[in-house]
Formats: sequence, structure tokens, C-alpha cells
Amino acid sequence: MAFVYPPAQGPVLKVDACEQVFPVHRIYCIGRNYAAHAREMGHDPDREPPFFFQKAADDLTMSGIMHYPAETVDVHFEIEMVAALIEGGTRITPGDALAKVFGYGVGLDMTRRDLQGAAKKLGRPWDTGKSFADAAPCSGLVPISSCGHPQHGSITLDVNGERRQSGDLSQMIWSVAEQISELSRFFVLKPGDLIFTGTPAGVGPVQRGDQMVGEVEGVGRLEVEVV
Repeated sequence: MAFVYPPAQGPVLKVDACEQVFPVHRIYCIGRNYAAHAREMGHDPDREPPFFFQKAADDLTMSGIMHYPAETVDVHFEIEMVAALIEGGTRITPGDALAKVFGYGVGLDMTRRDLQGAAKKLGRPWDTGKSFADAAPCSGLVPISSCGHPQHGSITLDVNGERRQSGDLSQMIWSVAEQISELSRFFVLKPGDLIFTGTPAGVGPVQRGDQMVGEVEGVGRLEVEVV
């Protein structure tokens, strides 16, 4: 087979205490999965079924740097625990779902909030608000052999040393197992898929020069500078 041009290598994440890397296939994100965040965005979490959107896999960055994106003046942070799948499938039951997980990491769902808001008003897709270069800063992955399947523990984000987001994994409306099961109804999940599992309340803007530090208890830490 001859390629028209040399194919690019896909994005990978480092694996904690290991020389191997984890090749990434797709990035799925769940919307408004913490009740307090749903309310701060003007929605009722008791009435809303789960919904998802995607970022491009090459939106990932592990460099510790996020370049402020073009065509926006309102970029928001959203700290999240990330689940990485080692097996895929369709119609996966919640009882079988966690067996598909390789490990967990710490991620940021960066959002061009002004573009997302404009798209919502027009009933258009959110792509320009959610998917752009460096839109998904992520830590390395911790295998489940080291961290298990975290179901409680603090999830926080500090910006320039000030606590901006604080919650607990137990506050998720839809668990990791339920998210995998629900996604597999609509997509053929694959090894290498990442799921950004939702953010607690307190999302807000960043500017060039800001330093973000996110932590998920029992999983890890993510440090990112906005440039």
C-alpha cells in the first residue's frame, strides 16, 4: 500500500511507572455530570439523561502547555477524571463495563465558551467550542492495578494558587460504568478510547500566563500553563 503522504503517528499517553505508552483512539466527553455544575450552567440535573460530545484525539496535549486558542476571548477550564479503555464493544452492560478500563488520568476539558454559547443559541453543533489544538490537556495514566476504580475522592483545580473547582467523584450523576454502557449503545467503542467523565462546579475563564493545577485523589496531578 502506497500512501499519498506519510501518515502521522496518533497521539499517545504515558503510563505511570512503565516504559509503555497508551495509543489514543477517540475522546468522548459527558456533559453536565455533576449536579452543581449542571445547575451553574442553567440546567436541572434531575431531568436530564446523559449526553456526550467528542474532541479530536489530536486535541490532547501532555506538554504542560496550553496555547490560548484563536477566535475567542472566553476560554474556560473544566477539571475531569479520565477513563482509558483497553477493550471496546457495543451494548456493554454496566456490570461488564469496568472490565474494559485500562486506567485513569487527570484531564482538562478546555472550552471556547463564547463560541459554544453562540452555537447553542443557533441550535448548531458545539465543535468549534470544544475541539481545538490543546483543548484536552491530560496527565499520564495510572493502571487499575495501582489505583483500582475510583468512585470517591476529591477532584480539584487551582488557578494561580487559588482553588477554583472542588468536588468529589462520588458526586457524579452517571458512574464510569454507566457512561461506558450508555456510550456503547451509540458507538462501537475501541481500545484507546478516552472518556472525560465530567466536571464539578466552579468552571471559569483563564488568560495567558495562568497556571492551572488539577488533582484527582488516588489518580494523579496535572499542571498546565496557558501561553
